[in-house]
Amino acid sequence: MGDAEAPLRILVVEDEKSYREALSAGLAKEGYAVELAADGSEGLRLFAENPPDLVLLDVLLPGMLGTEVCRRMGAIAPVPVIMVSALDSEVDVVLGLEIGAADYITKPYHLRELTARIQAVLRRVAPRPVGLPVISGRGAQWAPEVVVAGPVRIDFARREVTTSRRVVHLSRREFDLLALLLSPPGQVHTREELIDRLWSGRDLSDTRTLDTHIRRLRVKLERDPADPQYLVTVRGVGFRFDAEGRGELERC
Repeated sequence: MGDAEAPLRILVVEDEKSYREALSAGLAKEGYAVELAADGSEGLRLFAENPPDLVLLDVLLPGMLGTEVCRRMGAIAPVPVIMVSALDSEVDVVLGLEIGAADYITKPYHLRELTARIQAVLRRVAPRPVGLPVISGRGAQWAPEVVVAGPVRIDFARREVTTSRRVVHLSRREFDLLALLLSPPGQVHTREELIDRLWSGRDLSDTRTLDTHIRRLRVKLERDPADPQYLVTVRGVGFRFDAEGRGELERC
């Protein structure tokens, strides 16, 4: 990630020359350092050589679709990706978000809208001086870099999760969702809050994307995902992580 002295770096992976040139000039005027790639293979090479602060990734790339490029980038480094495409159906948006994209914007767009999206995403993933911010009714507080809740241990500095001394492999979005649910353990998080925090406040017509990620976390963390004891649903509200494993108490 970029530091306080150097400009933030954005990798633009876009096959249309006109868009590449316009983005390079426009983002440079906004103070970003811009790298350009014309296809997925070149984008992956630049990404692996020196991961940027953020990626603008076109979906319909020649040779390798942007969705596959996004998936491979996520396996290399936890860098936020904004998908860019002329596709605007809800199915396409949900697919982009489910594979780990931080946001999704459709063509044509205004530079002002794009830079606002970029700033919102970068604020969410900005380096933090100590630990993890815990958001509560009393305002932001700072939590330790390692949190243990029931069988789950989450190391924020290493972005590593273990349960019963076994490393659990989570996607970037799954990790961020778990981090929110543990901020702090036991606190109820509404569906609207989780969507707003994880998907830049996108107005999805339903919560299938969130439910999919909750289901995946349960498969990876719960002894019986069909009968969750820790990652429980608070009916009509949202979800909470019960460190004492009293999931059955949530049913009424």
